[in-house]
Amino acid sequence: MAAYPTPHIAASPEDFAKTVLMPGDPLRSKFIAENFLTEAKLINNVRGIQGYTGTYDGHRVTVMASGMGIPSIGIYSWELFNIFGVENIIRIGSAGSINNDVKVRDLVFAMGASTNSNYARQFELPGTFAPVADYTLLKTAVAQAETLKASYHVGNILSSDTFYDAQEDANERWIAMGVLAIEMETAGLYMNAAKAGKRALGMFTVSDHILSGEALSAEERQNSFTQMMEVALKTAAAMD
Repeated sequence: MAAYPTPHIAASPEDFAKTVLMPGDPLRSKFIAENFLTEAKLINNVRGIQGYTGTYDGHRVTVMASGMGIPSIGIYSWELFNIFGVENIIRIGSAGSINNDVKVRDLVFAMGASTNSNYARQFELPGTFAPVADYTLLKTAVAQAETLKASYHVGNILSSDTFYDAQEDANERWIAMGVLAIEMETAGLYMNAAKAGKRALGMFTVSDHILSGEALSAEERQNSFTQMMEVALKTAAAMD
């Protein structure tokens, strides 16, 4: 096991809860800590990637940002799983819908995460790896969404390396395969969890609809995803 602190996380294993909620945006991490956690303590701020540990409904929970893209979440989730002893990571992010039935502000749970990334190449597998969610986390989160009467969808998403894709018809091909929405991190998280023998789940609030052009502002994305945050926190508490 590698030593700590790492170049990316200036903390000790005991600073982390068993479950880490992982938004991409450090400001969303701060928002959750300040508005949902009790006695939240800043445990990491290297490169502005804020991490806090506190309690929610009596259960210890950590929330720490991942930054954008598979390379970034690949670093943080690998270190959390393999160095800091974290058992569960729940990615809580925004996604762009490419399905007419998936509306802005709906929740999406990534049962699977397709990708155009080469992240899996490092494992030298004799085939194509299918990154999937941990079923226990998935069923727990869906049950929480049901309790909160959230509008949600469960299915396949795309973790894309390209925000601005040079192929203008790329989305049409994913739409034809039933992909619900696009984001940029979850496939890497699922691969790291599989390799480490840990649990991971990606859940998203739809922040924009790529087909219709409807979109939330940056401030709305940062502060208004409270239903997703509540689902994730209740799921984390259930895993404690």
